[in-house]
Amino acid sequence: MTIVAATSLNLVNLGGSPQASRFESLAVEAARALEGAPAEVIAKWATDTFGARFCVTSSMADAVVAHLFSRVSPGVDVVFLDTGLHFPETLKIRDTVAATMNVNVRSIRPRMTVGQQDGEYGPRLFARSPDECCFMRKVEPLERALSDYDAWATGLRRDESPTRANTPVVAFDAKKGKVKVNPIAAWTQADVDRYISRWNVPVNELFKKGYGSIGCWPCTRRTKAGEDPRAGRWAMFEKTECGLHV
Repeated sequence: MTIVAATSLNLVNLGGSPQASRFESLAVEAARALEGAPAEVIAKWATDTFGARFCVTSSMADAVVAHLFSRVSPGVDVVFLDTGLHFPETLKIRDTVAATMNVNVRSIRPRMTVGQQDGEYGPRLFARSPDECCFMRKVEPLERALSDYDAWATGLRRDESPTRANTPVVAFDAKKGKVKVNPIAAWTQADVDRYISRWNVPVNELFKKGYGSIGCWPCTRRTKAGEDPRAGRWAMFEKTECGLHV
């Protein structure tokens, strides 16, 4: 297997601001070369290529991707978007990861607290305009956090929903001008479960209580047997994504 390295595209110094076209070429070639590769190989390519200009993002529904990168690149930055509206169980996973894994957890908060947002836009914005709430509490904080990096990793999987079915293992995000790495894109839930069992990875306790997908508490409900796992997200709206991955 031929794995594309930064140097093959004259991106020896990734600490600056390489042209978007070069990042795009890098992502296209890497996606082709790494399709079908083990998640550890994809993760190592990412950290070897981007070094300190790379981070992992995690919703802390589980700690699979954080754990994967802790094995491949100890000390890697793990970005968590602390919206101020998370379940206590989610924050427990965040704190467990920070205490037990060789990673650097960075909790990124919105510019406004929930109280300040209520004062500016009225209470329960999430119930009236979830897109606006998600932008202020997730999308903008992520954009701010990623200003320190040229590439980042996610835990997106193709089997999670129809909107994610074509997720590549490496992609170029034109809006951000950065490379997006999805090392477990091809994994199934069974693959995730096997990894969790093998490495005793922390998992959000809410999964045992009937939640199929976990986000902020106001916009997440339990799912029924046989229901799409993400059906419990923004159940009262025609909305399937918070905006981080679209």
